[in-house]
Amino acid sequence: MNGIKIGLAITGSFCSFAKVVNVLEQIDVECNPILPIFSFAASSISTRFFDSNRFVTLISEMCRNKPILTIAEAEPIGANSMLDILVVAPCTGNTLAKLRAGITDTPVLMSAKAHLRNNRPVLIAISTNDGMSANLKNIGDLMNRKNIYFVPFGQDNCIEKPNSLIADFSLIEYSIVKAIAGSQTQPILRQIV
Repeated sequence: MNGIKIGLAITGSFCSFAKVVNVLEQIDVECNPILPIFSFAASSISTRFFDSNRFVTLISEMCRNKPILTIAEAEPIGANSMLDILVVAPCTGNTLAKLRAGITDTPVLMSAKAHLRNNRPVLIAISTNDGMSANLKNIGDLMNRKNIYFVPFGQDNCIEKPNSLIADFSLIEYSIVKAIAGSQTQPILRQIV
């Protein structure tokens, strides 16, 4: 994976933020520069999981890069060909639906639009409570789009949250390599424990 320029776009699935930290601990940021990008929710809402300011600071320090926090800051990603791959992790159902519809009202969505214009891969690590209901059609549509890849995912609690889906974050690094090569990691449906 040496030399891959990675954009890490974080949206407001707050319960998955610790998984993002775990992923960053596995990636060699000296060999693979990472540009952190935050949705407005991810950068401004404090929850029981993380204080927003502390989380943005932590991720930025781990990436050794200044975070992108505004739509204007995200726009040059495409024009300047800043990334080899954009990883949206976690990707909320809201972001998933907007990505499908071409809406660019957050820094994460602008970075995806800007990056896709260069025909480069976007890797989605979903984390949504409505993946098996309202967002299932959005997942299906995005799976059929050029340059969109998914980290394998499954139901995280089929009894208490039967519509919830979450990516297997342990497969992000492997899925980056596959997406760069133009291949979807298989099998895409996994049992999540």
